[in-house]
Amino acid sequence: MDQVFSDYRVADAWDEMFHDDVTTRPIYTRVVETLRSFDPADLQFKAEQLARTFSERGVTFAYGGEERPFPLDLIPRIIDAVEWKTLEAGVRQRVRAIEAFLTDTYSEGVIFSERIVPRRLITSSTEFSRAAYGLAPPNGVRIQVAGIDLVRDEQGALRVLEDNVRIPSGVSYVMENRRAMTRTFPRLFAEDRVLPVDEYPRRLLRALRAAAPASANDPVVVVLTPGVHNAAYFEHALLARRMGVELVEGRDLVCKANQLFMRTTEGEQRVDVVYRRVDDQFLDPLHGRPSSLIGVAGLINAARAGSVTIANAIGNGVADDKLLYTYMPDIIRFYLGEEPVIDNVETYRLDDPEVLHDVVRRLDQLVIKPVDGAGGKGIVIGPHADEATLEALRPQVEANPRGFIAQRPVMLSTHPTLIGSKLAPRHIDLRPFAINDGSDIWVLPGGLTRVALPEGALVVNSSQGGGSKDTWVLMDDEPAANDEGSIETQRPFEIAPRQGGPDILDRTDQQ
Repeated sequence: MDQVFSDYRVADAWDEMFHDDVTTRPIYTRVVETLRSFDPADLQFKAEQLARTFSERGVTFAYGGEERPFPLDLIPRIIDAVEWKTLEAGVRQRVRAIEAFLTDTYSEGVIFSERIVPRRLITSSTEFSRAAYGLAPPNGVRIQVAGIDLVRDEQGALRVLEDNVRIPSGVSYVMENRRAMTRTFPRLFAEDRVLPVDEYPRRLLRALRAAAPASANDPVVVVLTPGVHNAAYFEHALLARRMGVELVEGRDLVCKANQLFMRTTEGEQRVDVVYRRVDDQFLDPLHGRPSSLIGVAGLINAARAGSVTIANAIGNGVADDKLLYTYMPDIIRFYLGEEPVIDNVETYRLDDPEVLHDVVRRLDQLVIKPVDGAGGKGIVIGPHADEATLEALRPQVEANPRGFIAQRPVMLSTHPTLIGSKLAPRHIDLRPFAINDGSDIWVLPGGLTRVALPEGALVVNSSQGGGSKDTWVLMDDEPAANDEGSIETQRPFEIAPRQGGPDILDRTDQQ
């Protein structure tokens, strides 16, 4: 046995599972023991079964114009309770600070008057929305859902890589990954006491209803999708179904007298909250792109009139601007009076001529990112780029220094990943999801661990061919009180007894 680890060697990065080639980190002891009980053919068969299950359930992502099963690696990523508390505190702090910044940006702008952040950074951002100025959400929340991307550096320290407070996606894969893994390795969940993730839809619905206008006694919530051809349509449909609300397209909605209605077979029904999965520029053709056919004409006017809430709020994209990311430590200190719990990656602003000159000279040593890029698009990793790519990049950066940032290359931590029938180290990141209902910021235990599947690759995004892992947060030794005040001591699911020898795919459905 132990064939699956026979060729595994720790890479030149922090390995999540091993201290070195022979020493396992304590939290992975049971996982390693379980993996060593399988031969490579069994693990490969499990992986093929998972892919078939995902295809049958429609768990797909559009990559290269083709719908494919979203790649789920069999080997889970584990976070212990102590580290999770730090990570959770860092995410909550980040969301609180960004929320305060957005409120200030679209009202008094004190942070600009105090010269903590230059005003020109906002007015020059492609994501700044004039229509959002003065638009105060009913419960003061602009970020109902946030996704904060984290990485672990070469010394094992957590770092914030970027913020996502526009339309963060990927939580559906967190839930589906867990569903699949509980069937594949059910006993491990009981032994390691893994925190469940299935509370997310209930938390999200509560936050959306809390954001409704005060006039809505029983708020009607809808999920607005661009349609079936969107890469994340599976997620839109899953969340709508799990929340028990309608999934709609722009053509299903109509604005009249600054109020939003949904067309139904029984007539038009008032809508109070729109959980939109449509970008700002396509959301309302009267304020964005006039040719948009996936938005709703008059929606932003209705929101400004206070009759409907758009979640997440329009204009949030200024906080996703990667140039603003460089100011986040100062933003946290300014609004919260705290030091950042989790540091940024070392980043250079190119609007300083001396910094620009130095960065252009060292393109082959740095990572260059477009400030408004998403999904890993446009990123150039200097040490991995060829000379032609760097030569083409140089004049672009010099002509538009506002449009780029530079970062030192971070050798993202690695994790054993099933490649064929053997395990090999692959680089990973983590996107925890936070929900803000106005009274509390709740962080989903774990989040989406994304993995770069090609050997040595550092871009983990799904749109660039990356896969994912189920992320296990281990329970604290002390029982915690749940929302109703009772003590939750039960395991997240029961384990069906095995019959005979070890099953290749356990059919346990309970979670």
